[in-house]
Amino acid sequence: MTQNKEFDVLVIGSGAAGLTLALHLAERGQIAVLSKGSIQTGSTWLAQGGIAAVLDPKDSYEQHIQDTMVAGAQLSLPLAVRHTIENGPEAIHWLIDQGVPFTREENDYHLTKEGGHSQRRIIHASDATGRAVHETLINNVRQCTSIEVFEHHIAIDLITRKKLGLAQNRCVGAYVLNHRSGQISAFKARFVILATGGASKAYLYTSNHDGTTGDGIAMAWRAGCRVANMEFNQFHPTCLYHPKAKSFLITEAVRGEGGRLLLPDGSPFMHKFDARGELAPRDIVARAIDHEMKRLGCDCVYLDISHKPAKFITEHFPTIYEQCLNFGIDITREPIPVVPAAHYTCGGVMTDQQGRTDIPGLFAIGETAFTGLHGANRLASNSLLECIVYARSAAQIIAQELPKVDRVTDVDIPAWDESQVTDSDEDVIISHNWDEMRRFMWDYVGIVRTSKRLQRAQHRIHMLQQEILEYYSNYKISRDLVELRNLATVAELIILSAMQRRESRGLHFTKDFPSTSTEVQDTILAPVNYPWPDSLRAAAGSNEPSNA
Repeated sequence: MTQNKEFDVLVIGSGAAGLTLALHLAERGQIAVLSKGSIQTGSTWLAQGGIAAVLDPKDSYEQHIQDTMVAGAQLSLPLAVRHTIENGPEAIHWLIDQGVPFTREENDYHLTKEGGHSQRRIIHASDATGRAVHETLINNVRQCTSIEVFEHHIAIDLITRKKLGLAQNRCVGAYVLNHRSGQISAFKARFVILATGGASKAYLYTSNHDGTTGDGIAMAWRAGCRVANMEFNQFHPTCLYHPKAKSFLITEAVRGEGGRLLLPDGSPFMHKFDARGELAPRDIVARAIDHEMKRLGCDCVYLDISHKPAKFITEHFPTIYEQCLNFGIDITREPIPVVPAAHYTCGGVMTDQQGRTDIPGLFAIGETAFTGLHGANRLASNSLLECIVYARSAAQIIAQELPKVDRVTDVDIPAWDESQVTDSDEDVIISHNWDEMRRFMWDYVGIVRTSKRLQRAQHRIHMLQQEILEYYSNYKISRDLVELRNLATVAELIILSAMQRRESRGLHFTKDFPSTSTEVQDTILAPVNYPWPDSLRAAAGSNEPSNA
């Protein structure tokens, strides 16, 4: 184990949320940013569509709020929705000041429209908004001498005073693996921020990169934080279907600009499922596609925008045009083969409106967090908005509290003990467990669920976790093992949450309970020792977090 490192703020995750927070605190102290791959990797870089915000005089906060509540199946927390949307324009202007090159049209920024939105309010940088935002933030972070970026470093577990047997629980850092060198360090910090993204890699097909393994959610759970609404996994309706294409998303904006969904015989079908057709919310579109694929036994459906002028297509969707062309598909002349894919985790670590979790000193922002904004289904392009708004809110509170919090030099953190473990000669176990888990999650806890399917998934995840625990206890840590352990934890949380929700709402659809209940209630999982008031103790369940 290498020498301990100490910072004022430790940011675990290097996407839009993590880098926004780091930039806001750059003048407040020394900041470490962990990126488990290169800093350019991550879900932010891959985001295409844009950021939803009220920027047009014809639009209003109330309309955006209403659209968000409708998409969220009325489960969105009104306080979170209003906080996010009313702070949206200021967040966008901050990004503009940072230098993000949003697409302009004449003398103003071009706004597009996506499914579930009643107005054009999606500001974008062509069809590669995430990359434009991420690239700008990365460049600005690299110019800050107070921010140190640690690439190819993955957090293994959080360090809390409670885990160390000390009074007055607080998060004081994390054990971190440099998976290039194999060295494990303890990163001490007065504040720790989880900005690790979601857990879409729990499913066989995903629009996200390989790193969306629920690391922050799993670490927070093991440390004793509550999680909420993990059953709501958003499946993006349109991921490119091609044997050589890996996780390439076809943005919502294609449908927003007139793209039509077609069956293999060329006939439209969305009108049979929703009056809004292709502009229905994502959960409805994904279920419709899933239904038609299963009904016909076909491998995919098609998204067609070739009826638009070729110049319009290449100007509005240059990235998609070039990428599809690489696979032999000319979207100006022919439709795009698409399938649904796991895309976004609407649940996560419970926080307040400033990103605070249940543990003092520990914050969660971005897709890792459950703020209440998304409810049972995220409205398109509200995700990057949430990242920026809550990163700024968290940074404001941390900046106020930093002078009041002592450094953690007095906390004696033990070295990572590897004396009882050996190098593994059977890493194939990790890949086999990974593949098995993703397949049964897709089959049993996917777009359409049943009680029997969930029971099967629960039985299998328990068996897998026993194998993973044994492996984790006997062999040296690797990135693959850390991610597998985290993903198995999150998969269990998804299954438990889905079993508790005995209705169909938003992204959670079960054949055994197809109706939507009149009661609107979040699904909350918590450690048994969480200090619940008696009136809420039943909701806590009996899910003891694993501290193995």
